[in-house]
Amino acid sequence: MAATPHIIHLHSTFSLGGKEARAIRLMNDFGERVRHSIVSAMPDQLGARAAIDPGLAVDFPEDAPALAGRPTSARMRALAAYMKGFDLVLSYNWGAMDGVMAHRLAGSGLPPIIHHEDGFNADEADGLKLSRTLYRRLAFRTLYRLVVPSNRLQDIARAVWKQPDERVRHIPNGIATARYGGPPERDAIPGFERREGDMVIGTIAGLRAVKDLPLLVRAVAQLPDHVRLVIVGEGPEREAIEAEAMACGISDRVLLAGFLERPWRYVGHFDIFALSSLSEQFPISVVEAMAAGLPVVSPDIGDVASMIASENRRFVVERSADALAGALDILAMDRDVRSATGAANREKARAQFDEIHMIGEYRALYAAALGRPELFTA
Repeated sequence: MAATPHIIHLHSTFSLGGKEARAIRLMNDFGERVRHSIVSAMPDQLGARAAIDPGLAVDFPEDAPALAGRPTSARMRALAAYMKGFDLVLSYNWGAMDGVMAHRLAGSGLPPIIHHEDGFNADEADGLKLSRTLYRRLAFRTLYRLVVPSNRLQDIARAVWKQPDERVRHIPNGIATARYGGPPERDAIPGFERREGDMVIGTIAGLRAVKDLPLLVRAVAQLPDHVRLVIVGEGPEREAIEAEAMACGISDRVLLAGFLERPWRYVGHFDIFALSSLSEQFPISVVEAMAAGLPVVSPDIGDVASMIASENRRFVVERSADALAGALDILAMDRDVRSATGAANREKARAQFDEIHMIGEYRALYAAALGRPELFTA
């Protein structure tokens, strides 16, 4: 192994979302002690690279075998051969599963692999597919560790994917909570200007089908005209969201701000944070909202109900436009409830979800996999 370990990251996509934000935060923390190569199953979706510290040794190799496509023996052999040039393999979500399978089929001679499962796309939101479950069970057999951020995924890993306890690591997501304590930057959201009397509902999400943002648009459409919706994120569902806002007659009340980095600069412009997803596990965006002192409205998905403060739990509701609108309306109309709920969320985020705990666990895990326990001690 070289003095500076070389890690390859196999991503389902590298558009900035929760898993990408966490991976980049860790890369930035590791600094010059590690080199990185990043491969995306969707090579044209690399928007998250802008958040990587410019001084880091990071490349996006164009000669890597495709992560997506038919799992032919030739492609598997090519992936396995490519991984031999690295010291550690980190893979992320279903879109990188062929890389995990290639590692499994190679049998030996490859660097250790750690797989990260952060949740499911829309096609598994209502139930796991048997074919994928069987594929995961087979592919996971050579993992060094399987890392999950939520209690629900930990249960799935053990009971459904049949992983032994010693292989599964539960590491909750964390953020730099202290950054969210001050006022937001005035012009941090392009095109946004708060008008007198406005009530701003905000969300941060990749514009993907699994986030079901048209549902949130329909919920906001039921609220008074002074209630606005700001959606921060980018993705393939932009046109569908815009069409829903137009169909509901609230295009003038919905702002799609696009991808914005450093959320602590702008989350404070929101009065309420909302989710409408079909599936989540341990969404970083909820922790960001909590750290900023916001109340959260969400369907009962993943670990959201256990993440938020007890004062906030009555605003975790069934996943329907009517239920979301009802919870949002209560908070929009009552400043005292918003304030008390947000304050309780901020306290819990600072106590339990600060990134110092998350970074420490990932440092120890990756250093152990590399056989370099001293790597992050200097």
